[in-house]
Amino acid sequence: MTSPLSLRLAVTALLLPALAPSAATAASPQTFNGDYSITYLGLPVARAAIRSVYDGRDYNISGSVNSAGLGRIFDDTRGSLTATGRITANGPSPRAFRAEYVSARKPSLVDISFADGAVASTEIKPKPKKRGKDWVALDKGHLRQAIDPIASTMVRADTIDQVCGRTVKMYDGEIRADLRLSFASKGDISVKGYKGPTVTCRMNFQPVAGYRQGKKSLDYLKNRSRIMVTFAPVGETGVYAPIYATIGTQIGTITVRAHRFETAK
Repeated sequence: MTSPLSLRLAVTALLLPALAPSAATAASPQTFNGDYSITYLGLPVARAAIRSVYDGRDYNISGSVNSAGLGRIFDDTRGSLTATGRITANGPSPRAFRAEYVSARKPSLVDISFADGAVASTEIKPKPKKRGKDWVALDKGHLRQAIDPIASTMVRADTIDQVCGRTVKMYDGEIRADLRLSFASKGDISVKGYKGPTVTCRMNFQPVAGYRQGKKSLDYLKNRSRIMVTFAPVGETGVYAPIYATIGTQIGTITVRAHRFETAK
């Protein structure tokens, strides 16, 4: 099956919180619900349900992710994710990120808190094993201006032409990676709840720290994988977020697709 890192990227860095509007222009709290699928070689492996609440400039996002179809056969996984933070002129400023999941009957937890524009603390369960000499360790410098996988999907730009020309400093509790976006194409898309223009960026994944050198799946993502992310604008808010993405792995392509995004009644 797919590598754990590839699927984790698909679920977090590329999926959430698709088509979330900027709360900076909202006069009152707004809530949005969405449904998403993750497929591998065209076969379903996971599904997700997301709830996003925006109150002024503050955001609170929660979601559930569960194995589906072929994914249940190889690795029955279920979990939940939450993220809170604030939208600023420069983009999202996260406060906290938490992911709890059970895979192969083994529970896991990632809990990250942020303060003063940097990672303040990280809790991981079960505790990571002792690292070898080939481990690229994190230091405080790596965690400055780093944001969690959910916040890393929220792009502020004046126009659709400015979405792709940027580098996002993503931190998922273990890996600190630079996600470099470059322009690929423009288009249009229609899903339940949104119809309109899109821009597709090619994403270059560059690990910075928090990883083992020579790991084949990571080297493939860095040097050979074709990662494409399609962003959609949300009204006149100046926020763009993923609505579709593909990730090339050593043994096939993972696809993340939004099927529904609607305002909660």
